[in-house]
Order: sequence, then structure tokens, then C-alpha cells
Amino acid sequence: MPKRILQGVVVSDANDKTIVVNVERRYTHPLFKKTVRSNKRYHAHDEANGCKVGDKVRIQECRPISKNKRWTVVADEA
Repeated sequence: MPKRILQGVVVSDANDKTIVVNVERRYTHPLFKKTVRSNKRYHAHDEANGCKVGDKVRIQECRPISKNKRWTVVADEA
């Protein structure tokens, strides 16, 4: 089974080798047919400490690294 890849914006880089990524998902409400935005925050492993707040990043599923981290940074985007 392939690993999921999500794209989001870094909202925190305070912890060592960890970033928090906000991923926005848009979908149509089944009853009201209106586009709804939902946000979810993921803790991701950043080995090089290269990501800063505001960066667009892609994260990929991985094995559990700590209590909250199950994602790792794949690549930065400009």
C-alpha cells in the first residue's frame, strides 16, 4: 500500500527536529452542497531543521517516530 503524501504550511518549528504542519482539506457538504474547509495539524519529523514557519512542505506517512510523530518531511516548495 502506498504511503500518503499531504501538502501544508508550517505553523510551528519550536521543537528540535519537529515541525507542525497545517493541512487544509476542502470538500462539498453532502446536504447543503457548499464547499467546506477543514484544517488538521500534523507533527512531522524534520531531520535537518530546515523548515521555517510559513514554508509550504510535503509530508509523507512513516513509522511512528514518537508519541505524536507519524509523518516525515519529503520536500520543500518555493
